[in-house]
Amino acid sequence: MLHRPTVATTAAACALVVLSACAPTVPVSVAPFATDPVCASVVLALPRSLGEGLEQVDTDAQATSAWGDPRSAVVLRCGVEPLGPTTERCQSVSTPRGPTIDWVVVEDDGDWTFTTYGREPAVQVVVPQAVATTRSTAFVDLLGPAVALTEQQRSCL
Repeated sequence: MLHRPTVATTAAACALVVLSACAPTVPVSVAPFATDPVCASVVLALPRSLGEGLEQVDTDAQATSAWGDPRSAVVLRCGVEPLGPTTERCQSVSTPRGPTIDWVVVEDDGDWTFTTYGREPAVQVVVPQAVATTRSTAFVDLLGPAVALTEQQRSCL
């Protein structure tokens, strides 16, 4: 016997489609080496949350992720141009129960950019001023297990 969908079931299904279509997406520029297969593994291994108020949200580019308010989200891009030797501050960040990741940290007009040093493909995280002024950027350590899937070739001195 076939069951006809009830009005309530049909309405609920339609509402779900409409609401999911309205979910904000963060526009992100794709990185030049985003097609590296390791980037797919990195993105799949990322945490769903970087702490209170920084839940993962959708992006519109390959090998990217974002957390927080889509208007001022923390954005990760895998496959950025690897950094060469630099005089910028290089910070080693130990991850909980995991490896240490070296990040080159640059502050520019209140925005903070963290780019992996000595890893390929390189990963970049941008923390906008709106986030950096209201919380610590210590959540970068939560990205370590995923970023550790990239190959380490050099380290900070």
